[in-house]
Amino acid sequence: MKSSFKILGSGAGTGAPSFFCDCPGCREARENPARARTRSGALITTKLGNMLIDAPPDLRTQLVRERVEKIDNVLLTHWHYDHFGGLGELEYYVKLVRKEPIPLFLPPSAKAQFDAAFPNLREVFRVMPWAFMMEYRFGDLAITPLPANHGVETAGFFVKSPKTSVAYFPDTAGLPKVTTTVVEGVHWLVCDATFYGENWYPDTHMSVEEAIDLGRKVKARQTVLTHLSVHYSKPVTSAELEAAAALHEGVSVAYDGMEIEF
Repeated sequence: MKSSFKILGSGAGTGAPSFFCDCPGCREARENPARARTRSGALITTKLGNMLIDAPPDLRTQLVRERVEKIDNVLLTHWHYDHFGGLGELEYYVKLVRKEPIPLFLPPSAKAQFDAAFPNLREVFRVMPWAFMMEYRFGDLAITPLPANHGVETAGFFVKSPKTSVAYFPDTAGLPKVTTTVVEGVHWLVCDATFYGENWYPDTHMSVEEAIDLGRKVKARQTVLTHLSVHYSKPVTSAELEAAAALHEGVSVAYDGMEIEF
């Protein structure tokens, strides 16, 4: 069985298309479902099992689309709704099939928020706060939560196998120096590129150009733009985003279902 890192969702908080929007990007996504973007999340598949990174509100749709039949661990980058809102989708999987709680690794500051938001899911998850810079081993994979710049306590996950490495930072405004040191030379940097045009929230997100610059800064072999909005600041289609990325060597645009093999 191959090990892989799959992008389940590549969209920002509104997704694309949004029910309330008729911009060119949302029209493109309605007319061509392959251009649709569900909210950001990822799946790591190994011979030992499947690990979710984040649980967006679209989680059920994503798991059905990718024919995922089991979840063994969940890792949350941070406590924002577009990254935890799908946790409840795992309730009946646990009660009807798994029969034991799923380990849920989340930010230490989010433990109380989880308890307040999901009192009925305490039997579904075994909650364990992760620690920055601590390496968690899953077979031959090492996963390390690294600090990100996103206002609330937020991690990106540095995933390393004997063959390749992926740094996944769906929500961040640049990277702290301590994180940059660790990810320098990474094979795949999958990172926040929320804004096309003006960045409305420069302390918590990046624009497409800022994400490309970050890839150069950390000497990533490949930079993948994710957490994309098609209508923040300046409306844009996926076709236009791909054309802009093609101007830069080693830069590509994420799409739902994109897979990186370990």
